[in-house]
Amino acid sequence: MTATLTDDEVGKKVVDAEGKELGIVAKVEGGRASVDPNPSVAEQVLASIGVEGEDDEDYLVTEDMIDRIGEEIVLNGDI
Repeated sequence: MTATLTDDEVGKKVVDAEGKELGIVAKVEGGRASVDPNPSVAEQVLASIGVEGEDDEDYLVTEDMIDRIGEEIVLNGDI
C-alpha cells in the first residue's frame, strides 16, 4: 500500500531505510514532497508550525518512494 502525503507531513524528518536523516519536508503538493536537505533554524521553525516553502536545493519525494509515514517519513530501501 502506498503512503499518502498530506500537508500534515510538513516539518517531518525524512530518513532513509537505515535511519539516516535526509532533511525535512518543506512543502507537499500533488502527492509529492519537497525535502530540504539543509534547513536553517528559521525554516525548521516555520515548517513545524505548518508554513510551507521551498527553495532551489530541495529535492522531490513521491508517494511511491515512501515505506511508511509516522513521526518521520521513512523511504524505501530500493531507491
